[in-house]
Amino acid sequence: MENIEITGIGSELQGVGRLSDGRAVFVPGAIPGERVDIEIIRDRGRFCEASLVGVTRPSPDRVAPDCPFAGRCGGCQGRHMRYARTLALKRQTVVDALTRIGDLTDPDVMETLGCGDPDRTRNKAEYPMAFQDGRVVVGAFERGGGSIVPLDDCLLQAPESVAVLREVAARLNGWPFAQHLKYLVTRVNHRSETMAILCGDAPVASEIGKLSPALPRVASLWYCQLNRRYTHALDGRCTLISGDATLTERLFDLDFKLSPQSFFQVNRRQTEALYQRALEAAGVRPGCGLRLLDAYCGAGTITLSAARYVASAVGIEIVPPAIENARRNAEINHIENVRFLCGDAAREIPALLSRGERFDTAILDPPRKGADADLLRALARARIPTVSYVSCNPATLARDVKALCQMGYAFQRAQPVDMFPWTGHVETVCLLTHKG
Repeated sequence: MENIEITGIGSELQGVGRLSDGRAVFVPGAIPGERVDIEIIRDRGRFCEASLVGVTRPSPDRVAPDCPFAGRCGGCQGRHMRYARTLALKRQTVVDALTRIGDLTDPDVMETLGCGDPDRTRNKAEYPMAFQDGRVVVGAFERGGGSIVPLDDCLLQAPESVAVLREVAARLNGWPFAQHLKYLVTRVNHRSETMAILCGDAPVASEIGKLSPALPRVASLWYCQLNRRYTHALDGRCTLISGDATLTERLFDLDFKLSPQSFFQVNRRQTEALYQRALEAAGVRPGCGLRLLDAYCGAGTITLSAARYVASAVGIEIVPPAIENARRNAEINHIENVRFLCGDAAREIPALLSRGERFDTAILDPPRKGADADLLRALARARIPTVSYVSCNPATLARDVKALCQMGYAFQRAQPVDMFPWTGHVETVCLLTHKG
C-alpha cells in the first residue's frame, strides 16, 4: 500500500500518479489533485494498476455517486466527480493525445461540449446476460471483470429501455431457453417507441415468438442468433418476431429507418451538436455549393445531413447492409444529390478521381481503430482542401492527424463533444486543411 499524489488522468477517467519507484500507476475512482491511499492489484511491469483504499486529500470536485451500482458496474467511470470536471478531463485527454501521439505543440482544443442534462441520454443499450449464482441474470458487466452486476435501473438509459429491462429480468428465469440468452439490446426512438432484441447462441426464435404478449412495451421484437465466435451483441442473424421491422429515428429534419444492426449514434441529444460541428468544420452551410466526400459513411446520417446544403455528396462504406440503409434513407427523405458507393474508400477515391470527379471537402468518421492508412494516402493524393475528421478515440485520431500532417495537411483545431456522459469516452471533431 502507498500514499500517492494523483497528477494526471487516464483514458477511462482513472487517476494517474507515480509510485515510490517512479512507475506510473492507474487508480480508478481517483481525481487529479487528490492524495490517496492505494493498493497495487496488477503489476504490468512498466506501470501498475491499483485500487483506491482511501482519500486523504479530496478534490473539491469529488461528490457522492448518485447511482447505487457505481464502483461495481463498468458502465460509468466518472460519477464520483462533478460533471463539469469530467468535461475538463475529457478535453485534457484529447490535448494529451494530440501532443504525445500527434506530435503537435499546444494544439487548439476547445472546451468539451457537454449535455444540458447528462442523465438518460442513451437511445441504445446492450445488457449482458449469464447464468450466475444458480439463475440467469441481466444487467451490466462488472468493472474490471467478466461477471455481471444485475440491474433494475441505469441512469444512462432512457426510461423506456429500463422498463423493458425490468420486464425481462422479472420473467427471465421462467423461460425454458433463458440459459441460451447472452444479451438484451434495446433501441428507443424520439417517439419513445422501443425495439428489443434478445440475442442468444441457439435457434430459439420460435420459442421467443410466444413472448410478445409478455412484453407489451415493445413495438418491435427480434431474435439475434449469434455467430459461433461472436464479437459483439448483434454479431449474428436477426429474425423479426413481432411488430415493426424498423424504428424511425429523427435527426435534424430527416428520418432514418433503423433495423437491429443499423449504426446510429447512441446519444440523440448530442448527435445533432456533433454533426453540426462536423459540417461547420467541413465548410458546409446553406448554399455553399461544395462537392462533399464522406468516407466511412455508414447508414448515411452525416452524408444526408450535409447533402441538404452542398452541390453534391458521395458517401462510401464497405459494409453492404449499411449502404442499403443509406440509399433507403436518401429515398425516404427525397434527397437526390447524393450517391452511396459500397466498397473500400481507399480504392473508390482514386477510381472517382480517374473519372474526373473532384471534391472540395471531406468528412471522415471511422471506427475506434481509426482510418485505414491506405485511405489517408488516397485522401492526400486527392489533395482535398478540407478534412473534417470525426473520432471516438483520441489516440487513433492523434495517430491519423500526425499521418495527414506528414502528407501535406495542417491541423487547425479540435472540438471535443460529450456523447457519452459519465464515461471516459469522448467524440472529437478535428479540422485539417491542405497546405497546398
